[in-house]
Amino acid sequence: MDDLLQEFIAETRETLEALSGEIVAWEAAPTDRARLDAIFRFVHTVKGSCGFLDLPRLARLSHAAEDVLAAVRDGKRVPDTLLVDAVLAIVDRIGELVEAIDSGAALDDSSEELLIAALAEDARPVAQVQPAAMVRANSRSVRLNVDLLDRMMSGMSEMVLARNELARRLRDEQVDPLVEAALERLSLTVSDMRDTVTRTRMQRIDALFSALPRMVRDTAGELGKLVALSIGGADVELDREMIELMRDPLVHIIRNAVDHGIETPAERRAAGKPENGRLIVSARQSGNQILIEIADDGRGIDVDRLTAKARAQGLVTDAALAGMDSAARLDLVFHAGLSSRDTVTAISGRGVGMDVVRSNIEHIGGRIQLASRPGQGLTIVIAVPLTLSIMSTIVVGVGDQRFAIARQSVDEILRVRGDAVRIDTIGDAEVATVRGRRLPLVSLGRLLGIGDGGETTLAIVSTRDGDYALAIDHVIDTEELVVKPAAPAVMATGVYAGHTLPDSGLPMLLLDASGIAVVAGLRFLRGLAGEEDAAVAAPAPGVLALMFEDLDGQRRVLPIAAIDRVEPVSADAIRRTGGQLRLAIGGSLVPLYSAAPIGDRRDVPVLRLTDGVTEIAYAIHEPVEIVQLPTEIAPARGTGPVAGVVIIDGEQVELLDAHALFAGELRPSASDRLCWLQPDAGGWMETFLRPMLEALGYRCVMQPPPDGPADVAFVMNDAAIAPADARNVVRLRQERHDVGDPASIYRYDRPALLDALAHAVGGR
Repeated sequence: MDDLLQEFIAETRETLEALSGEIVAWEAAPTDRARLDAIFRFVHTVKGSCGFLDLPRLARLSHAAEDVLAAVRDGKRVPDTLLVDAVLAIVDRIGELVEAIDSGAALDDSSEELLIAALAEDARPVAQVQPAAMVRANSRSVRLNVDLLDRMMSGMSEMVLARNELARRLRDEQVDPLVEAALERLSLTVSDMRDTVTRTRMQRIDALFSALPRMVRDTAGELGKLVALSIGGADVELDREMIELMRDPLVHIIRNAVDHGIETPAERRAAGKPENGRLIVSARQSGNQILIEIADDGRGIDVDRLTAKARAQGLVTDAALAGMDSAARLDLVFHAGLSSRDTVTAISGRGVGMDVVRSNIEHIGGRIQLASRPGQGLTIVIAVPLTLSIMSTIVVGVGDQRFAIARQSVDEILRVRGDAVRIDTIGDAEVATVRGRRLPLVSLGRLLGIGDGGETTLAIVSTRDGDYALAIDHVIDTEELVVKPAAPAVMATGVYAGHTLPDSGLPMLLLDASGIAVVAGLRFLRGLAGEEDAAVAAPAPGVLALMFEDLDGQRRVLPIAAIDRVEPVSADAIRRTGGQLRLAIGGSLVPLYSAAPIGDRRDVPVLRLTDGVTEIAYAIHEPVEIVQLPTEIAPARGTGPVAGVVIIDGEQVELLDAHALFAGELRPSASDRLCWLQPDAGGWMETFLRPMLEALGYRCVMQPPPDGPADVAFVMNDAAIAPADARNVVRLRQERHDVGDPASIYRYDRPALLDALAHAVGGR
């Protein structure tokens, strides 16, 4: 608010100074319509700003003057000398109040009612009120034309390039130490001026966000919805020009979120959600980019309906759809003429908007990504570069090509030699082990198609999602470069963050560290607290899996394709409700499976598993490493969570069955289901059957329950049992083949036993 108030004071001062001559001319010729319009616009602007800034005295004065001037413009009042004097007196008073606000001085308001009364048609002449002697505060700011700022930035860029070229030439020759000292002073001055000039174009992104609350309120009211808007990161600074270019795309996205995404109160109640929808808009800086995130808790995007409409409109073929992954299908929302709405409203549904949004964002060198959670909401992340920024970079070489990479993205640079660095191959993916730390490896030459992957230098690159090793041929230099957005076609590759002109005069592209990770198919698994991030390169032949130590002490593996992420959760968020372990996270309940009790742990690592539609969780002890599953798998007998056993580094490791997890085979029955196991002569019931049933969540007893019949009783062969002791009876036999009792089940026929148990407890 302080920034807006200072801007209001500066604009009012400038307008008053520009109007000083107009006011005198209007006094001499009250019928001059042009000058009347200029004064009217001034008081109208002041009135509008006062309402927003909460300046009631200024608002009252400007409102009274506006009413009178509007009557004069409409021909209802004659601008006689008394009226002109009264208007001029109010304009003078507005100037006095503005100076008082700026200096923080108190100003008596006893005369303001007289000034307003003097505007009336039947008003009598009043004694002129002498303006208070106000000391104008010395202004420490100046308003500049944006074109002038552009020229300053362009000139500063040329100075930086000239300084770089001079430094390079002096390094190649033997020069006087005094010249070197002068160059050092020049470099310090240029660096300081560079930062100063760069900041002149920067503006808080609050200027972009300030109009959103009113827009969300009006749009939601028009649609009969309730939406709570939350804004974060408003103090992040972005180039003024970028802020202006982002206004229209952001308006499209916000209005779509309210119209398409967030449901009506009735729909939200039916879905078990609060009536008020949530819309979160935030900004943060990541390296040389500004990330703007818009997230809602609405219905998300119905990808199936979107693809069906795309197929019906002939925008994509069945063959093309078959080859698309979930992200590509979601990106169909950017197709011109395609909307996820079935009906057209005044706000959206015509299939225009999102294609324009992506086009505008890519035009300024940005990227837009979608993450939809069906029934839970949609998150849109917009990454835009700083339009003109001078950054410290490292110039690297691959083959005969040179590229720049932001210095802040590079943790270290090292040679591939000795025991400290080892390169391993898993399938077609390479992994670099640096002093015991495993990192995915990306060959810049192979990625860009300009090399054979024989690079001997690694740059350890850090991104917001994780770290990886970038293989290059050599490091050439470090330079401070002026970076600008490259052509849209170049930026659309996702590999580059802009282009620059170094002191050599040859254009050079700036690499985008995060974009390279995306294009190379790196998928980072967020590790637990205190652990390094694990990452894998995808796609690769074979099946990559996460090996972990389970809660029961066994080592198991699960294909990475089924794992969304690994994260620690509080044990307090896990409870058994409705006969099922559940994890409360992110406002949702997720089914949780575990191989053993969690015990007294305060935090539990969980695998968040998803098949693209459903999400479940699996509690573990700790992750171990990423491995590649061998082709030979020894199948497990029967059904259950284990699909088979594989050999990894000479160790037998159980492979979890993801299909069984999502099919619910691990879901234990309600703990109040009671099984009575009738003792047999050899103790088989207690030794073999009881552990299996208890692992499935049933309570087992070896004697008839005294407090009522059991849900199901297991008896061996033709043993007798009283009807009052159990509601259902499952008879087992020791022989594999039927020996005259077709109603019995072979005791090791696990599928038949589980099926009989399910029918028995299901009919309770």
